[in-house]
Parts: sequence; C-alpha cells; structure tokens
Amino acid sequence: MSNPQQTLDADGYALAPDVLSAAECAAVIEHTARAQTLSGNSRSLLSQAWCAALARRLRQHPVLAKLMPQTHVAVQCTYFEKSPARNWLVSIHQDPSIPVAEQVEHPALRGASIKEGTVFVQPPAEVLAQLLALRLHLDPCSAQDGALRVWPGTHRMGRLTAQEAAAQRAHHAEVICETAPGAVLAMRPLLLHASSKADDSSTSRRRVLHFLFGPPALPYGLHWQIAV
Repeated sequence: MSNPQQTLDADGYALAPDVLSAAECAAVIEHTARAQTLSGNSRSLLSQAWCAALARRLRQHPVLAKLMPQTHVAVQCTYFEKSPARNWLVSIHQDPSIPVAEQVEHPALRGASIKEGTVFVQPPAEVLAQLLALRLHLDPCSAQDGALRVWPGTHRMGRLTAQEAAAQRAHHAEVICETAPGAVLAMRPLLLHASSKADDSSTSRRRVLHFLFGPPALPYGLHWQIAV
C-alpha cells in the first residue's frame, strides 16, 4: 500500500500484506484451535493473554499503526472459521454493535443485546466512524473460499437500514478482498460488506481473527467491556 491512510479514508478499507509470517500464523492457529466453540466462532478471545499480545503487536505494526490514533485500544477479537464443512453466507450489512461493560439507558443508543455473556449496544454513526477493524487472515482466502466482499466508499453514508444497505448494490462496485495468510484487512465498521459461502472447490478453512480498535473513552456513560 503506497498510502494506506488515504486508501482507508477514501474506500473504507485497506490491505496490509505479510503482517505475520507463515510460522507465526501457524502459532496463532494453535491458540485458536484450543479456543474454538462448536460453531467455530467466538467473540471473546481478547481476554486471553496470547490474543491481547497479538492485538498490541498489530497496533504497533509500522503500516497498521498509521491507520489509527496511538491512543486507540483493542476492545474485541472475534474468531471466524469458514470451510465447506462449516459454511455460511452473510448478506450485505454494517457492523453497528460494540461490546460494553454494562447497558446504559440513553436515547442515542439502541439495539442492546447479550452475546456470549457480553452486552452489545449500537451507538450513533459518529462513534462507529472512529473505530477500526483489523481482520488477520490465517489461511489463503479467495472468492471460492468465501472471501469478504466490500462496497468501497459506503463507510461515509452513516448508519443504514437493511433496505438502504441492499439498495447500495446498484450504486457501488463490489470488490472481493482475496488475501494471503498473514495479511490484514483494515476496515471501518460502517463499510458495507458481505461474504458468500465457500464453494465445493475450496480447500481453505478461511480462519480469521477480527480485532476491533477504538478510543479508550466512550460517550453516553458507556465503558468498554475490555480494553487492551
């Protein structure tokens, strides 16, 4: 990436290759194998020491560090695994929910839920616009493997309803984010994205660690559930 910050600002995403080596990916895979749930996914890895150390390493990476303020902290890590044996599709959407210590009653907040024992709420777009997700890929990920599909520039449109999000397909070109092991895809949570099922020709397990980073303090009396 010649100018990753400019790419992120314009498109809502940017790719950083070779953040981890093949050997380092293998070491991370060993940790994720011990942390798997029956569904193959987990939202609560950041409380584990190895995951917190990895989050700090990503934040200090010379390319990725330019994409967020130095004061940003890691607030969540979600593990995804997709393969022909454990397969699903995700329709076009944004990521509007954040993990917090407790639910707060405020008219600006909505969509409260509890997942894996953690409270999630949906703050206004101006809060979500400050956040950055770093998706660390541990396997090759092509279109056949169910790679992430994004619609560049849609992160600047604010919060969208499901109907509004679906309508943007006609106005923005889709990009398939194919990645190699060790690459990190940085993206804004408000960027419209989706993923297809892995097809029958796929041999990759498409294991991804999805880190979320944000400012250390939140408005509306909210506090992060965890901050590293």
